[in-house]
Parts: sequence; C-alpha cells; structure tokens
Amino acid sequence: MKTRQQLGSSKCWVIKVGSSLVTRDGQGLDHDQMKAWVDQICALRSAGHRIVLVSSGSVAEGLARLGWKRRPESLNDLQAAAAVGQMGLVQAYESKFQQHDVHTAQVLFTHDDMVDRKRYLNARSTLNRLLDLGVIPVVNENDTVAIEEIRFGDNDRLAALTANLIEADLLVILTDQAGMYDSDPRSNPEARLLENVSVTDDGLEAMASGSGTYGRGGMVTKIQAARMAARSGAATIVASGRSEQVLLQVAAGDVVGTLFQPSKEPMAARKQWLASHMVLPGKLQLDAGAVDVLKSSGKSLLPVGVSAVLGEFQRGSVVACIDSQGKEIARGLVNYSAQEIEKIKGRSSGEILELLGYVDEPELIHRNNLVLMN
Repeated sequence: MKTRQQLGSSKCWVIKVGSSLVTRDGQGLDHDQMKAWVDQICALRSAGHRIVLVSSGSVAEGLARLGWKRRPESLNDLQAAAAVGQMGLVQAYESKFQQHDVHTAQVLFTHDDMVDRKRYLNARSTLNRLLDLGVIPVVNENDTVAIEEIRFGDNDRLAALTANLIEADLLVILTDQAGMYDSDPRSNPEARLLENVSVTDDGLEAMASGSGTYGRGGMVTKIQAARMAARSGAATIVASGRSEQVLLQVAAGDVVGTLFQPSKEPMAARKQWLASHMVLPGKLQLDAGAVDVLKSSGKSLLPVGVSAVLGEFQRGSVVACIDSQGKEIARGLVNYSAQEIEKIKGRSSGEILELLGYVDEPELIHRNNLVLMN
C-alpha cells in the first residue's frame, strides 16, 4: 500500500474530469478552468509523469451549442449533441496544450474496443506509444456511435478501464465535490470528508450520493471506478477539480480529496481484460460446492459444478459465474456453447464424450481464463 507521497511521485497517471466541471454545469465550456488543468498537466509532464486525460463534456457542450436546455432522452439526440460537442471539446484542449508546445491526440473508445482482445491490445499499444512520444492522449467515449446497451455508462468507468489498459499507478477523478463524505454534504452540513478508504469496504455505496443533471456518474460510480482501477494495482484519488492547483497538490503528496487504496496484488493483464467486459451474453449458475472451490482455490470450473445455464452464447464467449442468489462470483471464457453445457451440466468431465460425442476440454472454464469478481 503506497503513501500519498509515493503516489504523487508515481510515473503513470490517468486524470478524469467530469461534465459538470468542464461545462460549468452545462452552461458551456469553462475555458479558464480547463486552462488551469492543462497548465498543471503540462507541469506534471515536464516533471516526468506520463499522463492520459479522460474528459467528459461532449454531450453537455453539444447541448449548450445547440441551445437545448434539458438533456434529451432520445439516443439519436444525445448522439447528435455528442458529435457537435466533441468538436468544441477537442479544439479547446488542443489550443490550450499548444500554448505549452505539447501535442494532444484524440482517442475515442467504445465498449467493443475493450471486449475484443485484438482491439484491446492494439489500444494499449497505441496509448503507450503516444505516451512514449510525449503526447497527451485525450480520451472520451465515442458517444456518437455507442448504443445504450453497450456503453460504458459514464467516464468514471472508462477512466478506470483506461488505467487498467496502460497499468497506471494512479487514477485521479476530478469532480464538483471535495471528495467522498460519510453522508451527502449537500443535505447534511455535518457530513465528514473521508481522507482514506479501502476499495474493499462494503459500506461505501451506502454513503454515496447520486448523479447530477449533465453527467451520468455520481459518487457510486466513482467507488466502482476505484475498484476497477484497483484490479491493475492503481490507487484512486477523488478530489475537487475547482480546488486551486489540485493536481500539483496530489503530486506533492498533500492530503487532498479521498484516497481509495487497492488492497490486493494486481491482476494479470489477461484477467484485467476479462474483468473489463461490461455486457455478458450469458451466465452459469453454480452449486455451493463449486462456489467454494472457485473462491478458495481458484481452480478451473468443471461441468459437475454447474446447476443452470442462462442465456445464449458460443464457445469462447465471456460469461458470468453466479451463485444461487444471483451474485456474480467470477467470469471467464467458456470452452463450450450454452447448448453443449446444458447437456453436460452437473456431470463429471469423464462423461462429456458420452454425452456430446466429443471432448474439446475437460473444463468448462480453465483457471487461466477465469477471474474472481469479489
């Protein structure tokens, strides 16, 4: 577990800024505030840090440019607003970084870029090459083409997955709050700012508040993002983006915002990729014995431990493994289709040949392709 001083001096950061900050709560781009972040990022870059910037704000900026007072419900309207707003967002960042003679690169991700293994690896290579060249990648979700069923949901999650992708040391989420409180500070003047928490604390969600009008994420999604980032060993700091020199304060090791500490060793890169899937085509319900085996020993999943097959999927799909209550225990790449598993569930591996007429693998999911989700 690293101290704030160690995290502040760590090499690779992902910095995420939210819509309400970037667009002054939907009124249009806050150029002064954006310049302040850019100035600090360039100072960090000069000090040897590798920085990826994840910026929300395309939809909110599009709404302002189009004169729309409310966030529309229609997906087509949202995508149109994103297309209009992304132009202004990129132009604003580019002009401000150019004042420091620093190049930027626009990187737009969709969910498919994270779940397709080849695209995932290519995205990782591209980001790392940009960082090697001294370029600041500016990342956003490709809202113009992403459909509701397979979108990241908000840029907190996208920032965390980006941290996994490049194995960042630190994720900094800048928000309109000073950090995480033990209750909602907007309704409770006695709310206390939490300086240090563990991502394994199950009580965090109960203390979190909901999302605002222009963004899609609240404190709950920041907790989820911190847990995602922890998969690759990254710590997360949630702090106020309006605090003066907030990024330089983080770099100095000052106590600013809330620090979410990872509690486990980083996952292997392949297992991070498995865990990053947001939409899964199916589920395998396990009996109590199989749940215990997966949790305690991390062994492969065998047909005998499966009690039910939910959904339609093919060999090579990533599916969830759930307990009898529906809680996800693990996920992994299956060696058989849903129809095949339906025939061999609850049976021993030695019976697969008799039941199917062939044997691809003795395991439904090999342990190397399985990741626990606790």
